[in-house]
Amino acid sequence: MGTITICIDDATEQRFREVAKNILGGKKGYLGRATTEAITLWIRDKEQETLAQQGLLLLEKEHRLGKYAFRSREDIHDRQSCPD
Repeated sequence: MGTITICIDDATEQRFREVAKNILGGKKGYLGRATTEAITLWIRDKEQETLAQQGLLLLEKEHRLGKYAFRSREDIHDRQSCPD
């Protein structure tokens, strides 16, 4: 296991300790478990953002999204008449 020393503002620390204690109980190691969960969720969120941005870049590159200029609504909703 690693050790990280961080500085956060007092209000955030107090809220974190209170919520972690309420959720996980005040037993030994609850702050470490809560911190690990918080960091894991942050990492997952940032990785998903990166993947989404990369996917959009690929779509724009491959399909040239947004390059077509519509002249009217009819261009977008070009519908064939249904035979009766």
